[in-house]
Amino acid sequence: MDLAYLRAHPEHLPTFLTHQRIRETPVAGGDICAASRLTLDDGHSVFAKTWPETAAGPAPEGFFAAEAAGLRWLREAGTVAVPEVIVALPGLLALEWVDPGEPTPEAAERFGRELAALHRAGAPAFGADWTGFVGSLPQDNRPDEGPWSRWFARRRLLPHLRRVVDGGGLTGVEATLVEQVVERIGEFGGDEPPARIHGDLWPGNALWGAEGRVWLVDPAAHGGHRETDLAQLALFGGVPHLDRILAAYAQEWPLADGWRERVPLHQLHLLLVHAALFGGAYRDAVARTARSALAGLGRATVDW
Repeated sequence: MDLAYLRAHPEHLPTFLTHQRIRETPVAGGDICAASRLTLDDGHSVFAKTWPETAAGPAPEGFFAAEAAGLRWLREAGTVAVPEVIVALPGLLALEWVDPGEPTPEAAERFGRELAALHRAGAPAFGADWTGFVGSLPQDNRPDEGPWSRWFARRRLLPHLRRVVDGGGLTGVEATLVEQVVERIGEFGGDEPPARIHGDLWPGNALWGAEGRVWLVDPAAHGGHRETDLAQLALFGGVPHLDRILAAYAQEWPLADGWRERVPLHQLHLLLVHAALFGGAYRDAVARTARSALAGLGRATVDW
């Protein structure tokens, strides 16, 4: 099997893997799926993701299709680097292989400009035309005209808050803090038309390539607020050269007044997702971020 054959007959890939007709090398691939590098007969490689055999059940319906739709939608903007979708099947996703490289200031500045261009490509509404997932969790992507603040509260914060509380990941005190943020969501300002965003852009989903570009992987793509992507880049230690990314982004498309104070608001969504997926380890982070968001209404300074 070579790359041309794979593109023409993607449905044959599982059979070739089952019969060990393709060299398969396990690689790091995140917290949800099993990942491997597939080396084809013509020397090309592809990156493959499958639902792990150790999982309690099968992949959620539409899981890989949603990721494929998001990747294609981001890629069609022709701005930031996004891997080509080569195979999208119910139990498997195969993408263009990206050779990893080292973070550099030059790549960061290019990424900042390209990310601004991606966001400017826009979206017809908040949400998307495909089933939504973030990690392995379902996410309501039904298109919504907004405004953004109301949509974000109803479709992003509250559903994941309920999921975390039901799973015992938050106490009443932390849940009340998040509820206060939701109640005051209209006070934060910054409402904008929907941007074309990655939607799960923590630093692990920004892949530094060997050719000096940053690639977007593992998206939860949808029409959302551009500040969400930028705020998520600062989570979990922050992406390398974040200051260069932000400066280059601002040169292309300056952010609205008050964006720094809204950083915790945008980060709260992904922290609730992590609390739902991984439990009480994120309890303190959710509470701290909700407090910071509320403090931001008093124009408190947020340190990156």
